[in-house]
Amino acid sequence: MRHDCLLVKVLRKPETIESLRAADWDSLIRQARRADLLAHLGVLLENRALLTQVPDHAGRHLLAARRVADKHARVVRWEVNRICHALRDCGVPVILLKGAAYVMQDLPPWRGRLFSDVDIMVPRESLPAVERALMIHGWTAIKLDDYDQRYYRQWMQELPPLRHRRRNTVIDVHHRILPETTQAQPDAALMREASIPVAGDDMLRCLSPADMVIHSAAHLFYEGEFDHGLRDLADLHLLLQHFGKQPDFPAMLARRAALLQLERPLWYALRYTQALLGTPLPAELCAQLRGGRPNPFLGAVMDWLFRRALVPDHPDCDIFLTGLARWLLYVRSHYLRMPLYLLIPHLLRKALKSEDK
Repeated sequence: MRHDCLLVKVLRKPETIESLRAADWDSLIRQARRADLLAHLGVLLENRALLTQVPDHAGRHLLAARRVADKHARVVRWEVNRICHALRDCGVPVILLKGAAYVMQDLPPWRGRLFSDVDIMVPRESLPAVERALMIHGWTAIKLDDYDQRYYRQWMQELPPLRHRRRNTVIDVHHRILPETTQAQPDAALMREASIPVAGDDMLRCLSPADMVIHSAAHLFYEGEFDHGLRDLADLHLLLQHFGKQPDFPAMLARRAALLQLERPLWYALRYTQALLGTPLPAELCAQLRGGRPNPFLGAVMDWLFRRALVPDHPDCDIFLTGLARWLLYVRSHYLRMPLYLLIPHLLRKALKSEDK
């Protein structure tokens, strides 16, 4: 799968920057900033010893973005510390998800990554106690109308977002990784059982390496808004490279995907990390995921859609019918997560609310 987006070309082959002109650098910086990958780009070029090839004006943007990303990581570490303090008496294991797990486990995706919130997962039966404890320690529910409150609490995989009164930081408290209404029903208990401790705190845990990749894939390919689609794909690229060094990882990844009913999103993750970012993957892994492979027609349709959606939402990256592709994937995400009798009223309500605004 080919794409002419400059940022994708540079992420796939960083040496491309050696032939860039001033106008190209301007476009590259704008695309990377729009995708929340500007600091990530700086880290990538630093790791490849290519920063000397970066013009001064572009280098200043990369350095400033890196400083912001480093500050975000410090904030995440402090928020995790405060969450542990707040939940210490609840007596439940707290599983860090996504970006917070990358930071606390010192995994490659955290370097140069921006964070908008901290995601944790706790057992469903512990949600009332966890929510009370967080509120006692300064977190309050972000104001939502009655419908949105019911939408989160009845159908989604998480509580409504909580924001700290003083620090303005946001926490998402999950009890599973996909909504209650999805056809795929990954067992959160199985993921908790396979979770591993985070060094330095016995109550903190993160998902096992295989489950971490699978969750990242499910999050991206059940998603309906792709503002951070390329960033999430870059996370997957780095996780697959990092964990792929373990000899038994490919077989474990395939087994866990089948057990958790998430072979299809994992198959998409492997296809598009390899196609867009050149992720090296063992042939036997793709063969073991045959159950997740779409039929040829569906595969061609998804290639058409994701080729347009998994790039920065920037005019330089748009190709024919990009807007339509993003809209179709938005509708698809809701279809995957909700049955029609809930989906149609939900989309109508969101459309009316959008018009009111």
